[in-house]
Amino acid sequence: MRVPALMSNAATATILIVDDDEGVTQTFARMLRLEGYRVHTAVSAETGLREAERSRPDAIILDLRMPLMDGLMFLRHLRSRDEQRSTPVAIVTGDYFLDDAVSTELHELGAELRFKPLWLEDLVGLARNLLKVTH
Repeated sequence: MRVPALMSNAATATILIVDDDEGVTQTFARMLRLEGYRVHTAVSAETGLREAERSRPDAIILDLRMPLMDGLMFLRHLRSRDEQRSTPVAIVTGDYFLDDAVSTELHELGAELRFKPLWLEDLVGLARNLLKVTH
């Protein structure tokens, strides 16, 4: 089922997707581009931080479990930047058994938490919710 795009948001909004699984990154990007969003991608947290600084996305969808730097560390770095302190972020994970301390810190850093798999309706709804803050 196709979810109608909110063109007022989609026409101007940029979303950054950061996930070490290139298949997930490309699938999410394709789905969001079909809805009219501009999408940037990164397959590591380090690359994602550079891309976030370069492109200044309106929202970020971020994998929690990545090698070298995980999503929580990415979020800490992002929030330390004045210009990205309030960028809407969703953490997406397949880990249903998160430590309470991790969940609490994600919440304190202003991230929405979602669990994989995300279907088209879920992903588009998530993008819209994140962008409500900025648009």
